[in-house]
Amino acid sequence: MFDIKWIRDNAQEFDRGMARRGLDPQSAGLIGLDEKRRQLQTEAQEIQAERNKLSKEVGALKAKGEDAGDLIAKVSETKNAEAEAEIEAKAAEIVLETTMAELPNLPAADVPDGADEAANEEIRTWGDKPAFDFTPKEHFDIGEALGLMDFETAARMSGARFVVLSGALAHMERALANFMLDLHTEEHDLTEVNPPALVNDAALFGTGQLPKFGGDLFRTEDGLWLIPTAEVPLTNIVAGTIVEADTLPRRYAAMTWCFRSEAGAAGKDTRGMIRQHQFTKVEMVTISTPETSSEELERMTNCAEEVLKRLNLPYRTVVLSTGDLGFAALKTYDIEVWLPGQDRYREISSCSNCGDFQARRMNARFKEKGAKPQFVHTLNGSGLAIGRTLIAILENYQQADGSVAVPDALRPTMGGLEAISADGA
Repeated sequence: MFDIKWIRDNAQEFDRGMARRGLDPQSAGLIGLDEKRRQLQTEAQEIQAERNKLSKEVGALKAKGEDAGDLIAKVSETKNAEAEAEIEAKAAEIVLETTMAELPNLPAADVPDGADEAANEEIRTWGDKPAFDFTPKEHFDIGEALGLMDFETAARMSGARFVVLSGALAHMERALANFMLDLHTEEHDLTEVNPPALVNDAALFGTGQLPKFGGDLFRTEDGLWLIPTAEVPLTNIVAGTIVEADTLPRRYAAMTWCFRSEAGAAGKDTRGMIRQHQFTKVEMVTISTPETSSEELERMTNCAEEVLKRLNLPYRTVVLSTGDLGFAALKTYDIEVWLPGQDRYREISSCSNCGDFQARRMNARFKEKGAKPQFVHTLNGSGLAIGRTLIAILENYQQADGSVAVPDALRPTMGGLEAISADGA
C-alpha cells in the first residue's frame, strides 16, 4: 500500500518503479482519483458550512418570532446534498484505496531489472555437489521404493498434490522441524511462536495476499482462510499497534502447516512433493525500524543458509529481478538447494524485505520517545520449507542400494538412526 501524498510529490519516481515492475505509469490515474476524492470532500464540507450558516439564520428568525419556513426547507435540502456528497466522497476514496491495494511494492534500487527469473543474479554458492557412481533418482522414486512415501493413498482421500509419509520419513520431517526451530531460537535469537492456521480477511490484506491472490488460497465456509504461510499470522502480531522503538527488532519463528491451491501451477511439478496443497514450513518474520531492515534481510538470509550448511546440502543464493519479485517485496533473496535427481537448483527459501508496504496495509507503527509514530518495516523468509528440505536430503544422501543416509545433524533427533532403508535396517 502506498501514501498518496508521497505519490503526488514523487510521481516520476513512482512511475519509474512501476515501469521496473513491467507496469504502465500509474501516478496520473491515482492522483486524478485523489483529486476527485478531495473535491467531493471539499464539496461536502462547503455544504455543511452553508447548512450551519442557514441553521443560525433559522434560529435568529425564530427568536424574532418570524417565519423561517423557507430557510428550514433550504436546510433540509443542504442536509440531503451533504449526505450525497459524503457518500460520493467515500465511494471515491474506496476506488482510490482499492486501486492502490492491487499495485505491487516498488523494487529497491539495487534489485536487478529483468522480465522474469532468467534475470535473477547469483550472489554466492556453497557446498560441493555430491558425485554418484550411479544415476541419481528423484525424491519420489526414492521415497516410493522405500515404501514410506505414498501418493496414491493420499490421492484417494484428498486428491492430487498430497502425500502420506510414514515411518522414518515421517520421523525425518518432524526431526527437521525441531532441528530448524532449535537452531533459530537457540543460536539465531528468534522467538518461537505457535500461531493460528486460520485467519480473517484483514490479516491476509495486511500481508498482501488479498485482494489480488485470493484464488491461490483455501477459504472455509465461515469466511476464515487457511494460511499459505506463517508469515501472515506472525506479521499480523503487530497489526494495528504502535510498538516502542526499543523493542525492535522483533524476530519470530514458527512451524506451521501451510495451504495453497496452486491454482497457477497446472502442469508444474505434478509428480512428487515439490508443489503440494499442504506442506510444513518453518517461517521467520522480523519487525524492524526502517534504518535496520536492509541489515535484517542479510541476517535473515544467513539464518536460512545456516540450516543448509548444518545439513551439508549444497545451495546457491540469488537476488530476484524485478520481474520475479513477489508482490509485497522490495527486495528478495532466493536460496536454491541442489537436487541431483533433477540436476538443477530448486528454491527452498525466499527471504524478503517488504519495507513499510505491509505495515501501511495493517497500520503497524513504532514510536521513538518524543517523536511521532512511524511505520515499521517487515521482513519474512522460510527457514526452511521442510518438505523441500526432506526432498533435498533424499536426493543428496541417496545410496546405490536405494537407502538414504541420515545427515549427521539430524541423527540426535532421530534416535541415532544412520540410514533409512526399505527393510528398516
